[in-house]
Amino acid sequence: MERAEKIETILTFEVPPGYREGERLDVYLTRSIQNATRAKVQRGIREGRVTVNGRVATKASYTVQAGDVVVCRVLRPPPLVIVPEPIPLDVVYEDDDLLVVNKPAGMVVHPAYGHRTGTLVHALLHHVGGRALAVEDLEDEEETDDEAVGLSLVGAAPAGPGDPALRPGIVHRLDKDTSGLMVVAKHDAAHVHLARQFERRTIRRRYLALVWGHPDPPEGRIETHLGRDPRDRKRMAVVRPGHGKTAITNYRTLEHMAHTALVEFRLETGRTHQIRVHARHLGHPILGDPVYGGRQIRHGPDTGRRRAFFANLFTRMPRQALHAGTLGFTHPRTGAALDFTAPLPGDMQHVLDRLRQVEGES
Repeated sequence: MERAEKIETILTFEVPPGYREGERLDVYLTRSIQNATRAKVQRGIREGRVTVNGRVATKASYTVQAGDVVVCRVLRPPPLVIVPEPIPLDVVYEDDDLLVVNKPAGMVVHPAYGHRTGTLVHALLHHVGGRALAVEDLEDEEETDDEAVGLSLVGAAPAGPGDPALRPGIVHRLDKDTSGLMVVAKHDAAHVHLARQFERRTIRRRYLALVWGHPDPPEGRIETHLGRDPRDRKRMAVVRPGHGKTAITNYRTLEHMAHTALVEFRLETGRTHQIRVHARHLGHPILGDPVYGGRQIRHGPDTGRRRAFFANLFTRMPRQALHAGTLGFTHPRTGAALDFTAPLPGDMQHVLDRLRQVEGES
């Protein structure tokens, strides 16, 4: 596929009067620009693409001050245009207001610069008979509405400078490699009603996961603050109060194998990577999780034979063993309580069966 020629985008950041963190310029911009890396920011500074208060910045180590105006000239691919694609969908429920879909592992929810095709949104647009959608369409409210697109446009536009994503219909998300149930809004009124249920924590969401070891106690509640991992901006971490958002997860152990367990997680909040980070925080990472330590032997003997056994399992399931198995909410139009269940996908069921057969019960 031919690469889209990049275009220059101007991003302006006005450092607020109350800013007292004293960060380096490269650190400040890496935190402020969506999908930026420190190496790319440093290269942009060397190339003269960053100014501070009207002067070209010459040092990445410049200490950012309150009241500074930082302007960056960033090279990015052209704006996204979502074209409907005939991708098969597992539609669990559908009416005039919403859909419930069972998302497979490996499918990205919405398009961004790294995923311009093949996402759930591309499939949804085709399914509802919607038309192509671009950022410019969302800026012209008189010309574009949810009826023309076939999906809600609430929150569909990019969230801010440097955010490339388009999210028509998306009320909540799952990680690319997490499978399971999602509700999608077909129009704005349904979206607002469903979003309010998420905000009020009345949505019923339960996930199934295979974890290393046996949580002790076997049932409990985890309440922490989650934020970006200061050592790796692509990961989330448990952070000090005031440095992240409150995250609450309830868990219950359903089954013990010798050195692993099948655990149900129930979310009260919906932070990025919440279950995965909280499982690691408990000392029981999700099996197969490549980001949060789930692909190493964490419990039980670390022998060559056992390493080979798990290597074979991770070849069959090259992702975290996490599945959004149940979803319940109040229908935005009728007020009826709707609850849905999706069975474990084949790869995760295979791993569970093999753990039962080879390692046996605790």
